[in-house]
Amino acid sequence: MLCTVGLTPTLLEHMPRLRAIGEEGFTAPLDTVFPAVTSTVQATFTTGLTPSGHGAVANGWYWRDHGEIHFWRQHNKLVHGEKVWHAARERSPGLTSAYLCWWWAMGAEVDTVLTPRPVYRYDGRKQPDCYTAPAELRHTLTERLGEFPLFHYWGPTASIRSTRWVADATRVVVEERNPDLTLVYVPHLDYDLQRFGPDGPEAVRAARETDAALGPLLEELRSRGHTVLALSEYGITGVDRPVDLNRALRRERLLNVYDQRGMEYLDPYTSRAFAVADHQVAHVYVADPADVERVRSVLAALPGVDEVWDREQQQAVGVAHERSGELVVVAEPNAWFTYYYWLDDDRAPDFARGVEIHRKPGYDPAELFFDPAISAVKARAALTVARKKIGMRAPLTVVPLDPSGVRGSHGRLPDSDAEGPMLLCSDPSQTRDRYAATEVKELMLRLLGLG
Repeated sequence: MLCTVGLTPTLLEHMPRLRAIGEEGFTAPLDTVFPAVTSTVQATFTTGLTPSGHGAVANGWYWRDHGEIHFWRQHNKLVHGEKVWHAARERSPGLTSAYLCWWWAMGAEVDTVLTPRPVYRYDGRKQPDCYTAPAELRHTLTERLGEFPLFHYWGPTASIRSTRWVADATRVVVEERNPDLTLVYVPHLDYDLQRFGPDGPEAVRAARETDAALGPLLEELRSRGHTVLALSEYGITGVDRPVDLNRALRRERLLNVYDQRGMEYLDPYTSRAFAVADHQVAHVYVADPADVERVRSVLAALPGVDEVWDREQQQAVGVAHERSGELVVVAEPNAWFTYYYWLDDDRAPDFARGVEIHRKPGYDPAELFFDPAISAVKARAALTVARKKIGMRAPLTVVPLDPSGVRGSHGRLPDSDAEGPMLLCSDPSQTRDRYAATEVKELMLRLLGLG
């Protein structure tokens, strides 16, 4: 199963190797779940549940019991419900499975795991690496393929190199461990579609690069007689309007910050309301129920905001959960939400200018860019990396604070099948006019002969 992020019918036209899967079997539109973001939809694929059931309400949320905002957690136990590999083993006790670069990988009760896992040195260095189960697989992959290309997996140097590595690693796993069920995350279409939008030559180039990178893997799977299921969690749509929800809340004195060494940090402990932004969706946490309607009014009035949902409305779309905000905000089709809360860039925290997915209290697509305002920014970045390699403290501050360069986003439900995700399967016996994301788990089980 190839989770080919961002795949749409328009891009498939430029991907003959992937398209051949559907030509051998069938192709169908895929009705995704809300919010249409990676961690949420992948949890739905593996459990068959909506976010109200599995609890992965976004890529990150406010952890009320910790008083902290965390993004990109990995422990599989955070996803509730029976996983596809549990159901498969119940019906066929000897069945084996592999979970390669999908989210929620740590602790997944499968036979093989591969996930990015940098080494965070005490002096601030971040070194590329990966985690595997069994542990010796990491050594095999590193010896045969080189170290995991972390800086090509995300950040301003994200490129096709990471997808090639993941595809090659999958071939190693298929050859050496031969799992019955293999789930693989294919990241490349995310990068240039967010940087440049889904309609330009960069998107076509990314589609062709992804297709070429998958070619050897698909040929190997075909020669071994494997059934291939390829799908996407969402389609990326063109955007040109960043919306600063938290700045609006701060101006209304609903959001508080605290100051340390001239830098401002979001204060969730004293704030009456704050937004945890995630692409075109935000969970808004309101401390006092009496403030909910005021917060809703403030946010609904912002240009670029389409809808603001209370708990009852969240229930109707399957995202109501104890982890969800008291309000959920949805952007207009051409808009997306920043996490920014400072009112003066000179007061921004240092992590705002770096690739720091775990410290930022929201998703930041500006991490895909080098700051054009910095002279010779790429050379300076290379020099900083060189300093880090010899053990010097050298912060890599290259990410712009101007979000206007972002041209693609996702999260809201698509307006049409042409802009939405899709599913391709090499087995024609499962042909249907369309599938829902909640049906993918049972489809996998049927393809394993366990339906």
